[in-house]
Amino acid sequence: MKVNAAAGKPADPSILVNVPKLVTAYYALRPDPTDARQRVVFGTSGHRGSAFDCAFNEWHILSITQAICDYRKLKKIEGPVFLGMDTHALSEPAFASAMEVLAANNVDVMLSEGTAYTPTPAVSHAILRYNSGRESGLADGIVITPSHNPPDDGGFKYDPPHGGPADSGVTKWIESKANGFLRSGLEGVKRTQFAQALRASTTHRYDYLHTYVGDLESVIDMGAIRDSKIALGVDPLGGAGIDYWPLMGERYGLNLTIVNESVDPTFRFMTVDWDGKIRMDPSSPYAMRRLIGLKDKFDIAFASDTDHDRHGIVTRGSGLLPPNHYLSACIHYLFSNRRDWKQDVAVGKTVVSSSMIDRVCKRLKRRLYEVPVGFKWFVEGLLGGWLGFAGEESAGASFLRRDGGVWTTDKDGIVPCLLAAEITARAGKDPGEIYRGLTRDLGDPVYERIDAPATPEQKAVLEKLSPSDIHVNEVAGEKVQQILTVAPGDGNPIGGIKVIAENGWFAARPSGTEEIYKIYAESFLGQDHLRRIEEEAQTIVSETLERSARAAAGN
Repeated sequence: MKVNAAAGKPADPSILVNVPKLVTAYYALRPDPTDARQRVVFGTSGHRGSAFDCAFNEWHILSITQAICDYRKLKKIEGPVFLGMDTHALSEPAFASAMEVLAANNVDVMLSEGTAYTPTPAVSHAILRYNSGRESGLADGIVITPSHNPPDDGGFKYDPPHGGPADSGVTKWIESKANGFLRSGLEGVKRTQFAQALRASTTHRYDYLHTYVGDLESVIDMGAIRDSKIALGVDPLGGAGIDYWPLMGERYGLNLTIVNESVDPTFRFMTVDWDGKIRMDPSSPYAMRRLIGLKDKFDIAFASDTDHDRHGIVTRGSGLLPPNHYLSACIHYLFSNRRDWKQDVAVGKTVVSSSMIDRVCKRLKRRLYEVPVGFKWFVEGLLGGWLGFAGEESAGASFLRRDGGVWTTDKDGIVPCLLAAEITARAGKDPGEIYRGLTRDLGDPVYERIDAPATPEQKAVLEKLSPSDIHVNEVAGEKVQQILTVAPGDGNPIGGIKVIAENGWFAARPSGTEEIYKIYAESFLGQDHLRRIEEEAQTIVSETLERSARAAAGN
């Protein structure tokens, strides 16, 4: 990956999004349903895109919201919709569009009281709280966010009554229905005026802020953090948790400093990411440059992305922890200290997360539950209480309450941050020190993700490979132990391949949004060995794609 010369530097005014122009594009441009790039497409976290590209516009949101209303009728989901949004510029107009359709369909909606913005985990928490003990009249939710994406992007995702990301069957139904509305020029989409929607009898207020913050002590030992008086630094990155962190500090008596209180849809306060774009990614050392520079002022510091479903942990000794390092430290700490969790509670990870997690689980004698990429694969386990922790390599995680009950079924960027404070307070070591201790006992892996170009046809081939398509016995001098195209935990297709040897592995998956495929690789034998794995991985994938192309041509 080629790093832009501006990476890690303050955003130059020339790259700031023109918000009035962006909002105008949202309302003025009409998507062409015959263009695949302009249709509704639900990825791993809902529909995303820029209004400038005709990928996230008024017609998209009107169509998606009507499709959700129709899905609710089909499934007899008759409770309220818990509706939240983040601080991206397109979230406000998308909120207005969604409200116009929800009110016209007589859907009860729970809007945030006391603060304009609602983190993704607060919506999941609210859905689960409402549905607890109910068998009918269940609630679901919508979160308007493109997560950590650049400022000109918008995002729209649906959470069914289980409170987590919708599975592919649900999203395909909504996607298909919404694209039908696009093709018909919005015929069948019910709509009322925004002002009328806000005054509708079906529109209600819900205190997400105090409800979520007030329940945090059920999942985190807030008393231990308070009593330790450790200095905490937090950067909300201008996101939906901007009003949540001050309340946490006040309610629980924490020694907490908010280092950035700005909310600005241009996100001009950010340092730019690796590619020269503004991106609110708390796992990026470039986007997190400001907080890393403040690390010596705090015992532990952290940040969350724009909808607060991802975490970034900064320690004095290690700086910004790579997500895989922190996930490993979390698992080690939680399963050593949550005494009320059952002994059969498992650990969830994605297939492209570090194998250090496997080694930590083996030492803890805990079952590992390995799934494809996407947090939706963890929902059932978190809801049922048989997954104690679920995490993915992209800094998304959630875990059970201290008593073993469900907390959220979507990614929660807040509680992993607070867990870092709990670890520091109770263990007397920060998570970076915990991880270094693990490497002394279990090995010190190096991990990397790289991108390679791929045509749509090659991506389709890669997504449907079987182990027999991979003609390889060794990787970087080690015998291949396994070739996976389905996840060991749940048996679902991983949308690519994973090749495993004793001290290293690689996985290759096509991107859902770009003409590239991604290679994830890890070695327990050092950087040189990792490079060999990456080079051989690219050769193996290229040769496999070439064989497939020749076979197709022969047919």
